[in-house]
Amino acid sequence: MESSIKRSTWKLLVRIVAFLAAVLLLMQMFPSQNKFEYTYNNHKPWKYNLLTAPFDFFIYKDAQNLKHEQDSILKQVLPYYNVNDEAQQKALKNFSHNFANVGADSVKLLYKNFVLEQLKVVYSQGIISSKDYETILKNGNEDINVVKDFVASSVKVKTLFTVKSAYNFILKNCPSELDLQTLKAYNINRYLNENLSLDETRTQQMRKEMLKNISPTKGFVQTGERIIDKGEVVNDRTFLILNSLKKEVEGRTLSGKRYYYLLAGQFLLISALMLAFFVYLFTYKQKIYSNFRSVLFLLLMLLLMVFLLVLLMRHTSFSIYLMPFAFLPIVVRSFFDARTTFFLHVIMVLLASVFVPNPYEFLLLQIMMGVVVVYSMKDMTQRSQLIATIAFVVLTYSVIYVSYSLILGIDVKEIRYTTFIYFAINGVLLLFSYGVIFICEKLFGFLSNMTLIELSNVNNGLLMRFSELAPGTFQHSLQVANLATEAALRVGANSLLVRTGALYHDIGKMQNPLFFIENQSGKINPLNDLSCENAAQIIISHVSNGVKIAQKNKLPEQIINFISSHHAQSRTRYFYNTFKNEHPDAEIDESKFMYAGPKPSSKETAILMMADSVEAASRSLHEYTEQSISKMVDSVIDGQIAEGSFKNAPITFLDIEKIKKVFKVKLQNIYHSRITYPDLIEKK
Repeated sequence: MESSIKRSTWKLLVRIVAFLAAVLLLMQMFPSQNKFEYTYNNHKPWKYNLLTAPFDFFIYKDAQNLKHEQDSILKQVLPYYNVNDEAQQKALKNFSHNFANVGADSVKLLYKNFVLEQLKVVYSQGIISSKDYETILKNGNEDINVVKDFVASSVKVKTLFTVKSAYNFILKNCPSELDLQTLKAYNINRYLNENLSLDETRTQQMRKEMLKNISPTKGFVQTGERIIDKGEVVNDRTFLILNSLKKEVEGRTLSGKRYYYLLAGQFLLISALMLAFFVYLFTYKQKIYSNFRSVLFLLLMLLLMVFLLVLLMRHTSFSIYLMPFAFLPIVVRSFFDARTTFFLHVIMVLLASVFVPNPYEFLLLQIMMGVVVVYSMKDMTQRSQLIATIAFVVLTYSVIYVSYSLILGIDVKEIRYTTFIYFAINGVLLLFSYGVIFICEKLFGFLSNMTLIELSNVNNGLLMRFSELAPGTFQHSLQVANLATEAALRVGANSLLVRTGALYHDIGKMQNPLFFIENQSGKINPLNDLSCENAAQIIISHVSNGVKIAQKNKLPEQIINFISSHHAQSRTRYFYNTFKNEHPDAEIDESKFMYAGPKPSSKETAILMMADSVEAASRSLHEYTEQSISKMVDSVIDGQIAEGSFKNAPITFLDIEKIKKVFKVKLQNIYHSRITYPDLIEKK
């Protein structure tokens, strides 16, 4: 008793620490400055009371207009280029050296002097790189500043040369007395190099100086000055004033008492929301609360979504509608019930609303999206449902956004249609949730419906081998699956999980299939040659063998639980009773005739145990009447209850009565009588 209390106290403390850690992490993500409490749109009515300036502030120019003004002034700044005199001297020197042996040859001397003269011309005008030349013209500059001997002078860009144009210029000026082909043979391009290089430092410095002359503001508002009153339309100037006030309010760093008040407010808000979720799990979802991996997963999903929102808002200028908020409900709904998913989604949306502009619109969109995800993913049995869910999310966003815009009085033509593109991109990003679901399954040991569908496919490799090696047992498993699925649906259990568990529960009989009567042909039974203890041990071993086969084939732990618990800690009655009848006075080692367990610990494993025993017992009936089937079902399940097989499972007597009724109806349908077809009498 004392150890149980200590264990529950320790479990509670661990969860409290986890929730407090989540609260502290969320506080780190929350904004540490003031938040502007008003939402507004240009050319729309002001919804609040009279607003006056709470302090003096400047009116900042619109970002687009300010950028246009800056671009205009930057076009007036001419780039600075330095002259490299060494390039000309080196080129002339190399050319003279290579043609120093011309001597008294008057023709060659003419060529040499012409080339030297032309090289001096192009170098004196300036040779610039082709890339720089194109960039200057692209920027619309007709002049550049050329710096020589610390003196800058303006030069027309069109008078400058590139290496290619300089070469063409020299060839074009070739006099008639010289042969052009002979001139080309001199390889003049070898002596043409750029002698003008961009002075990036001086150019940027001049640009900064010019930008300093542009004022980012266009007016001033004094404390107490009237800004706007309720019902007035926000015009362009008022819109600038409101944007400026918002910038000043949110940009002010809090200090002293105001900062501590902010922290206290954030702590109380986050704690209240997290406490609500904690109490919900503790009160209504004890199964989730008791599994720390589940609690940790839900908290991590919440923190991840808020963290991604913070990254988006602080480090990018993208719209918040690019953020795939449906990620959380889609992934969580794959493993947990609808109510838990929606509760966590609402907590996440309420936390996120503190960050975002226009929080009412945000809450309206995200809560409606959560409702759509929860309903559209009900009993998810096909991958196509995920695609349909994403399509519903995008459609919901679009409809709610248009509806809310029309309610605000925004004309259809004024709706920002780029928002629909954000919604579409949001939907594309949600496709990655399928991969995240798979990763979460592996990391946290969860089991999604999509995985259950794959496992319950009778054409997969393991079940195909099962049907070949132990065909009778496989048919028994199919019948058990049908019974258990119907019962699970009636009592609100996970029907897909119990069906999958039923298909694998007797898979250990693959090891020695002929020792089990359903796989035997004729009257040969190898168990008849063994003692009761040894025969019982072979029958019992199919559970441990099944666990080994399941682990070897990497079946999920939830499916292995069905294999290990489907006989609980019951006896192999046939061999136990036979042994006791043969040795009435002997002391019996009951462990040799008893399954090791464990007992079923969930509603699904309890249903399987009942279905397995009832289906097996139904094969021993001599007649299949309503009375015999009903008596058999009651006897088998009441016996299991008397043995305490279900005391660890969260199943009620009302559930058991419903399950009995399902089994009786299903077995009567299976073993219904058929009429005898008459033979056809042939005429003689």
